Amino acid sequence: MATDQFQSPDYFLVDDLLTDEQKLIRETVRSYVKKEISPIIEDFAQRAEFPEQIVPQLGELGCFGPTIPAEYGGGGLDYISYGLMMQELERGDSGVRSTASVQGSLVMFPIHAYGSEEQKQKYLPKLASGEWLGCFGLTEPDHGSNPAGMITNIKDAGDDVVLNGAKLWISNAPFAQVAVVWAKDEAGDVRGLIVERGMEGFTTPTTHGKWSLRASATGELVFDNVRVPKENILPGVKGLKGPLSCLTKARYGIAWGALGAAMDCYDTALRYSTEREQFGKPIGAFQLQQKKLAEMITEITKGQLLNWRLGVLMNEGRATPQQVSMAKRNSCEVATNIARQARQMLGGMGITGEYSIMRHMMNLESVITYEGTHDIHLLITGMDVTGINAFG
Repeated sequence: MATDQFQSPDYFLVDDLLTDEQKLIRETVRSYVKKEISPIIEDFAQRAEFPEQIVPQLGELGCFGPTIPAEYGGGGLDYISYGLMMQELERGDSGVRSTASVQGSLVMFPIHAYGSEEQKQKYLPKLASGEWLGCFGLTEPDHGSNPAGMITNIKDAGDDVVLNGAKLWISNAPFAQVAVVWAKDEAGDVRGLIVERGMEGFTTPTTHGKWSLRASATGELVFDNVRVPKENILPGVKGLKGPLSCLTKARYGIAWGALGAAMDCYDTALRYSTEREQFGKPIGAFQLQQKKLAEMITEITKGQLLNWRLGVLMNEGRATPQQVSMAKRNSCEVATNIARQARQMLGGMGITGEYSIMRHMMNLESVITYEGTHDIHLLITGMDVTGINAFG
């Protein structure tokens, strides 16, 4: 079994901008990934199996809802600490980071931000500890980038509402105990509600045949006349503001996470370039290989500085959803390009499970698409700078 030799690049001494606590949190998660994720992840990815044992581990590590207040089981941490956690988890595998992102940003965040005190007390501590796994139901079979077109709906039924519809491409769904689901009420308003496994008519079929995020559990949410108590409706929000605010938090985590995958690909390629010899010298001695490595570390460095600044703005409550969109799109593009360049540097070895690059490369094809596609984020930035809506 290959030893995880990862060394994090820091060309512009960004560590000097971090607090001792932030660096300690990063090192704690990095050590966990080296010990618990790296030795097993290739095998789980090859078998397209979700390593269930990581759920309580991530809970114990504090990776679920780290910015949620401690009174509800969260870590009460700042957003740079959260970002560093996601960076280290995705350095291990995008699917592992997805598990944590969904739990913290898409399940715990809306319950904390928009839930009743009873809902917070009931769900957040169990989600924080990893006793329960959660998922987030927004995307539908016919409505991806246009969530306003959703047809999943709730109808009044006395003390309950009756939920009908379906959601697709839902991370954690096959193993989740709870789902935060977005549906239209009879007035046409989007509402969030907490659906629990075991409610009659609620099923979570697993999505098979994925070439990407193979070590992550993906499924559907199917609602066939599911009776959900009205007390499970999130009282604090109506409209698309609810789910979109969750996605902003998740995209922030992806901005850091995708850069972690890029770092891993760069580190692997750099080490390989000093060990692999062709024509009597290491391939790192050739100009074209140095060009690839120089461009990789430049883009990683720019991404680190962008993410750090965004983290400061998040901590100050000044970050805009548009700024988060830019960072998410940038990190995904940088990581995707670096993974492809690194794969080329490793030649045929780059496609084997002996190295992490091809797995990252396939995973990033999902990361560049979910939580807002690459093109959609470009249009968000375009609309922000021009003031003109190009969405149709």
